[in-house]
Amino acid sequence: MIIGIIVAFGVVLVCSAAAIGTSVFGKKEQPIVQYEAEDGLLDGTAVSQEAEGFSGSGFVTDFTDEQDALTIQVEAPKSALYSVWVGYRAPNGNKVTGLALNGSPHGDLALAPTDVFTELKAGKMLLHEGVNTISLKRGWGYFDIDYIKLQKTIPDAKHQVTDELVNPNASKEAKTLMSYLVKNYGKSMLSGQTGLDNASWIEKATGKKPAIVGFDLIEYSPTRAEHGAVSFEIESAVGWHKQGGIASFLWHWNAPTGIIDEKGKEWWRGFYADSVTFDLEYALSHPDSEDYKLLLSDIDVIAAQLKRLNDANIPILFRPLHEAEGGWFWWGAKGPEPAKALYHILYDRLVNKHGLNNLIWVWNSVQPEWYPGDNVVDIVSVDSYPDPGDHSPIINHYENLVALVKDKKLVAMTENGSIPDPDITKQYGANWSWFMTWEGDFLIDGKHNSKEVLNKIFNHPDVITLDELPDLFNFKNL
Repeated sequence: MIIGIIVAFGVVLVCSAAAIGTSVFGKKEQPIVQYEAEDGLLDGTAVSQEAEGFSGSGFVTDFTDEQDALTIQVEAPKSALYSVWVGYRAPNGNKVTGLALNGSPHGDLALAPTDVFTELKAGKMLLHEGVNTISLKRGWGYFDIDYIKLQKTIPDAKHQVTDELVNPNASKEAKTLMSYLVKNYGKSMLSGQTGLDNASWIEKATGKKPAIVGFDLIEYSPTRAEHGAVSFEIESAVGWHKQGGIASFLWHWNAPTGIIDEKGKEWWRGFYADSVTFDLEYALSHPDSEDYKLLLSDIDVIAAQLKRLNDANIPILFRPLHEAEGGWFWWGAKGPEPAKALYHILYDRLVNKHGLNNLIWVWNSVQPEWYPGDNVVDIVSVDSYPDPGDHSPIINHYENLVALVKDKKLVAMTENGSIPDPDITKQYGANWSWFMTWEGDFLIDGKHNSKEVLNKIFNHPDVITLDELPDLFNFKNL
């Protein structure tokens, strides 16, 4: 039993921790130490025993108000990285808790639904010798915390990633790009930004342009085009490619039919599940239906646009059906099985019917039940929106993705608010292949990413910008 005393928020806090097991670290056994949540500092939260299966004398609940939190004091025998696990219960659906280490934001932790107490790997934390504090904040709220566990980490093994693409007929340019990404994996992080205009804003702020620019196929969706939407994203991507940059595409896919188009559910919100009546599960189970035919027709329309890039020998980091597991987009609203089935249809139709060999396929989910399979995914990714100014490495999401693909595929941060600090990601071994900052306030409000932070990151020796990219492509056919 380890006893520690700390003064936190003006309150003297006494916490107890028990060594509950060991594991091998090199030639030494490292203890796994458990800290009970009910012994922590409660800020708006409360201890309860009104459930079964918790450890200790209770658990912490009532994460309901914005400032509610639990802070647990831990003691590290030496400064080092420690693996962290959280015992929790989330009977009210998908939840997220915000993490903090020694008072500084440390990303968030997604809590999958569970009616019983279970344990979740929360990534790593760099603890200094002596007393440290780990806080869990309300986040999405309405969950229960039972305990946290700590264990000094085992050094990471060398990555097992190869540059082989899932499409056996991948273009020379796609293969070249993938080889470059794999070569840099674990050594440096490519910079990315959504929108060509935003890339120019970054150049004015930092003197550098990102290596990757993100584009959107949204306005090519037929149910947007019929309302007069026009897009020049393909032309913009060609122009960016001529500068030597890497292009990434996602598709905010307006539903093929069933657009509600009323106040609060306008036609231009047709990619949101709450603004359409289109039922993916029904369409997939009725291949003779008009809904299914329109689904394929939409894919063919997008294929015609992507073919322009394929014919120009421009490789694309292609991220369809993004954030499916969130459920807020129609392609994820019916759960993982329809979403995965649609992804397979997309892959088969774009690759095998339309011959689009310039696509590098990026999947955008952490939860294993949503993963469509190694045979149709080149890169796995997550979208990360921690608190403004939280430049932590988001190590828990990174490690979960590494585990998802057994460290055999690249891992990327395909959307972000605050950018991870490259110095900290290196300390943690969070080897993000690239980051891709979203637009609007996430870039320019000075809260998510101050100009000082942007200058540090875009001029960092471990961050690749446009001017540092090699001449990857042949432009003679443009």
